[in-house]
Amino acid sequence: MLTRDLEFAFKRLAAPLPIWRATVDAGGWLAAAGSVVRAGGRLVSLWGSAASPAAGAADEKLSVAAAYAVDEGLLWIDLPLDDKAAYPDLVRFFPAAHRMQRAAADLVGIVARDALDQRPWLDHGTWSARHPLRQHPGSQPPSAATPGDYAFVPVKGDGVHEIPVGPVHAGTIEPGHFRFSIVGEKVLRLEERLGYTHKGIEKRFTEMPAMEGHRLAGRVSGDSTVAYAWAYCMALEAAANCTIPERAAWLRALMLERERIANHLGDLGALGNDAGLAFGLAQFSRLREDWLRVSNDVYGHRSMMDRIVPGGVANDVDSAALERMLQQCSAIEGEVRILRSVYDEHAGLQDRLMETGRVSPELAARLGLTGLAGRASGQPADLRCDQPWAPYDVLAVNRSTNTDGDVAARVAVRFDETIESLRLIPAICEKLPRGETHMQFPLPEAPATGAGWIEGWRGEIFVALELGSRGAGHPILRCHCHDPSWQNWPVVEHAIIGNIVPDFPLINKSFNLSYSGQDL
Repeated sequence: MLTRDLEFAFKRLAAPLPIWRATVDAGGWLAAAGSVVRAGGRLVSLWGSAASPAAGAADEKLSVAAAYAVDEGLLWIDLPLDDKAAYPDLVRFFPAAHRMQRAAADLVGIVARDALDQRPWLDHGTWSARHPLRQHPGSQPPSAATPGDYAFVPVKGDGVHEIPVGPVHAGTIEPGHFRFSIVGEKVLRLEERLGYTHKGIEKRFTEMPAMEGHRLAGRVSGDSTVAYAWAYCMALEAAANCTIPERAAWLRALMLERERIANHLGDLGALGNDAGLAFGLAQFSRLREDWLRVSNDVYGHRSMMDRIVPGGVANDVDSAALERMLQQCSAIEGEVRILRSVYDEHAGLQDRLMETGRVSPELAARLGLTGLAGRASGQPADLRCDQPWAPYDVLAVNRSTNTDGDVAARVAVRFDETIESLRLIPAICEKLPRGETHMQFPLPEAPATGAGWIEGWRGEIFVALELGSRGAGHPILRCHCHDPSWQNWPVVEHAIIGNIVPDFPLINKSFNLSYSGQDL
């Protein structure tokens, strides 16, 4: 096990999943990253922190942290920084780290030493103060940049020209700028500029009581409200060494699978429409609307927002609601199977989907592609299978994978996962244990740490939570939420290469990444 091989002083967090934390020096920071790579692990997240200065000290205590997924669980590695606020660059080990490092530089002012890309990521030149997560941001000078100063990488050559798209789009999607370098219609390079939806969520966490943080977490990305709220509550419950009632865990899983199906139904319809099959959009939109209406009737909210709370769930479901959800699963599964045959047998649709936006398993592994998109490119990671927590430890989830890596593969994985979730929901309803659905628990007297790690519909959601002491009112000292879109957005830039510009909406939708997921 890496927790033994690395010889760090790991401490196991009190969580339903195996999560260890250790503090290292700069050499250990690199040693940990190298060991994770050799073990076939992956980078889950990277973030910076600034603790309040000790009495009589002039500066905050800065640090950088990384979370790694390995076979035995999750490793949370902390590296305290000196007054130079620099740490070893991890991009050589994990290419997905580069935007996370740039975001940490914007928010906290820590810098990855010798990193090739030092451009700002979240700071678009409109902030009133730099490094907003520092304890005294007002003492920092504002950024001198303006939104138009971003240095896109130019592509030169005969016949090469650029097409800027966004950040405001014709549809209802959130803002993002895409800079295409093309010859004719063939894309040579795509560079993204995101961060337009930065909402200051991580700063807002530090201004609210720990027992209310789940509400903010559930609003990081609205299509993943259940996954984020569960991850936050898992972290808080781990910090308090609390084990929730068994029935509450099963009810959380029921909502998580309903959230997964709602998003897959929406995506399958949108992908059909983007490929010219409006019939698919009409049919899947109808199914998704019926699905959301039942969620609203049962939980009081179409997206089940604020239904997962610290200690359990906000409301139980009675036998009539369970029976209604069972009947809906049976009815929708039949329709989904019919629609899948329509998609598979429609020659025009398959011509648009197959070989479009392909990400090979080799490229996916090298770039750290994760979640649903990763499973469509031969990366099998699924926390429900790899690190099953209650009730997934008894549900035996069937993993959905594909190795083709194109839009067709990502559509196929969505169909597979929809069918599997339609199997899991009846299993949950039929095996749902009796008992309490919520428990009150005290927060710890001393400062405490917890982590949450949940397989959302898009991929793994991670929350790192640090609490202050009871005497200080249990403040949230730091809460870092991580969306799998951080890993996957850079891969979209590779997926479009060699394709034509009109295929970008289809390729982009096949990933359907979050623009706002934790302030992208």
